[in-house]
Amino acid sequence: MTKKVLIIEDNDDIREGTAEMLDLAGYETITANNGKIGVELALKNLPDIILCDIMMPELDGYGVLYLLHKNPKTAAIPFIFMTAKAERADMRKGMEMGADDYLTKPFDDVELYNAIESRLKRRIKPEGFRATPGDREALFFELKGKGKARSFTSKQIIFVEGDEPNYLYYLKSGQVKTYKRFKDGRELSSTLYNDGDFFGYESLCSGSSYADNAATLSNCEILLISKNDFIDYLLNHQEISSAFINLLSTSVREKEEQMLQLAYFSVRKRVAEALVQVANKFGDKESDTCTLKISRDDLAALVGTASETVSRMLADFKEESLIEKTGNAINIKSIKRLKEIKQ
Repeated sequence: MTKKVLIIEDNDDIREGTAEMLDLAGYETITANNGKIGVELALKNLPDIILCDIMMPELDGYGVLYLLHKNPKTAAIPFIFMTAKAERADMRKGMEMGADDYLTKPFDDVELYNAIESRLKRRIKPEGFRATPGDREALFFELKGKGKARSFTSKQIIFVEGDEPNYLYYLKSGQVKTYKRFKDGRELSSTLYNDGDFFGYESLCSGSSYADNAATLSNCEILLISKNDFIDYLLNHQEISSAFINLLSTSVREKEEQMLQLAYFSVRKRVAEALVQVANKFGDKESDTCTLKISRDDLAALVGTASETVSRMLADFKEESLIEKTGNAINIKSIKRLKEIKQ
């Protein structure tokens, strides 16, 4: 029986190109150019799998996922986000909300077919294995309710490499980074976290001590959820374990990409990528401009170079009218132009 694929994407070229690849492979495709139409088509056609962009007019990808997971007719349909490289930091939110996977644009036909086929195979489960619609949200609400709120000031250490993990952390407000510190004093930041992100789960899941450090970048309000409560929910609720498996997978992919950038990207390209990453994580997703309040040392830790080198690159970007500097703030004049910087 021919499988139906719903493609929700506002970019005409990507939407039509993806549909063409799937048509050639024997799939039946349905397309929508915004999230609102996508939800309507999903309810009308009940596709076997959904591919959805994140940033769209009318209704973004998160809204599409939320509405479809609330409806019993569409809650169990596999959902794959199609995300631009710069949006990958936002995928934790999508995975926590219930997305099954993501494809990083641009992707080729093999990546597309593999993602769809693997998710369709996983869909073949005994009836009742998946929790009922709405359970995921209720379970996460309960899990967070078991946490104890604690306030942290800016630049405060949360945990240190080598410590035994006792908590799952949920960031209610503020900004946090995880990083490695080397013997010569250099730092390499691995991940940035924003409001609504979980962190510290890698070591809890593996039963090992922390492999990196965590510290605040601003004043933060964090929920500390005990290790026992987290493991209990992980083992007894399939929706929770599925969400954290996806988060772990995303974390591994991001670290792999970071290592490749360190190996193959020029310093100029890495600084530009770091600015785009911070802008997409902490800035307004709808705007092409952004004001970043990040220190040279923190930016250097993201790039994996000396702060002096970052200062030189920022001076070059200023001369090229890519950024402006006001005190300790970096004003990005065009995120799009930074993305387009070549090697």
